[in-house]
Amino acid sequence: MKPRLNILHLHSHDTGRYVQPYGHAVSTPRLQAFAEQGVLFRQAFCAAPTCSPSRAALLTGQSPHVCGMHGLSNPPWSYRLKDVGHLLPHTLKSAGYHAVLGGVQHVTPKEEIGTQGFDEILNHDDMGEDVADLHERAAAFVHRAAQAEERKPWFMTVGFDQTHRDNCQGEPESGGGFSKPDPYDVAALDSRYTLPPAIYPDRPEIRQDMASYREGVRRLDARMGHVIAAVDAAGVADETLIIVTTDHGIAWPGMKCNLTDHGLGVMLMMRGPEGFTGGRVVDAMVTHRDLYPTIMDLAGIAGPDWMEGRSLLPLVRGECERLHDEIYGEQGWHEVAEAARAVRTERFKYIRRLDPVGPKSANCDEGPTKKLVAAWGGFDRGLGDELFFDLYLDPQETCNRINDARYADEIHRLRGKLDDWMKRTNDPFLDGVAVPPPGPGKG
Repeated sequence: MKPRLNILHLHSHDTGRYVQPYGHAVSTPRLQAFAEQGVLFRQAFCAAPTCSPSRAALLTGQSPHVCGMHGLSNPPWSYRLKDVGHLLPHTLKSAGYHAVLGGVQHVTPKEEIGTQGFDEILNHDDMGEDVADLHERAAAFVHRAAQAEERKPWFMTVGFDQTHRDNCQGEPESGGGFSKPDPYDVAALDSRYTLPPAIYPDRPEIRQDMASYREGVRRLDARMGHVIAAVDAAGVADETLIIVTTDHGIAWPGMKCNLTDHGLGVMLMMRGPEGFTGGRVVDAMVTHRDLYPTIMDLAGIAGPDWMEGRSLLPLVRGECERLHDEIYGEQGWHEVAEAARAVRTERFKYIRRLDPVGPKSANCDEGPTKKLVAAWGGFDRGLGDELFFDLYLDPQETCNRINDARYADEIHRLRGKLDDWMKRTNDPFLDGVAVPPPGPGKG
């Protein structure tokens, strides 16, 4: 019988890998310290680069089109899980866990949070959303659980709004801020020594936008760090698995809602028993779908048969060099339809789109960089039905090699891999369908 294991799932909005432990000039001292205590996965990917599908995949262990989350769960789109009972809290509760929700969830509408299987919700005052003192409420729960007479194992998921773009800073509809529950003055930030992400030109407006992102991350780091410190102070670090991740890439053009690594790549750091220690870095590809079976493995629970991922434990223990020869990603509906599928190996990526025109401007969050990219003609270009990238020679995924005869064999192989995966998972994309939202939607 395995000892009790608490599970703390800390997650953010739209952070990608743009934090200090991944080498970026974005100060996150608490997350850096956490990474140096645990295990960091440098090649971690979400299942879909948009909010509800990504979160649903992590919490069900299934691809978005399999669990039914083809787009956003909130109105007016209102996509629904096929089986809410597949959510991780239900499985853990059946094994004796106390399940706690704090902050952002975004896999059901607010009025349906009660179906998700949580025993306790930290913020009834703003259900399913971040609140300014969320980190303090989560820390208080950790201390309370550690002092309880009956110490049941617990699972707590804590979702922060940072670093989602918002309109609480700067002009209305500007999207210039990245910290909805904790606003700041974007214009007062010093951007002189800031470098934009590599796919953008070094211009003053984009430097200012990146300086604002860095400020949002600084606040995220403080809030996540506060909860992690509570685990240590409560004396339960040795019996608690802490997962730190985000839903998908940052909310910039060509990133969020895109199947490039900029959209699919996520931070993933874990600390806890059975090898998740020592400041180690893992270069093998892993996905959010691997977290469900990992938790089952660590908690000593028989995993449900719907799980698509694989436990990370053999990788962390050094029993294998890789878990996956290839991984899969998908995009369906954000603001409008932009259905696409991707298969990625260590070196190559193949993407198939239903609509060759894109990326869609409506699927990119409003912000200063978006305004510039739109003015330069960066949206609604002819991307093509198929894209193929050599990620070793073209890590920014800017040169489509789909018609390059030198890659013909690899393109053929990955086309087949993607076809097989879609058939195996009954993907509606096979029929050329972007599943429309049950709500009115905007497409």
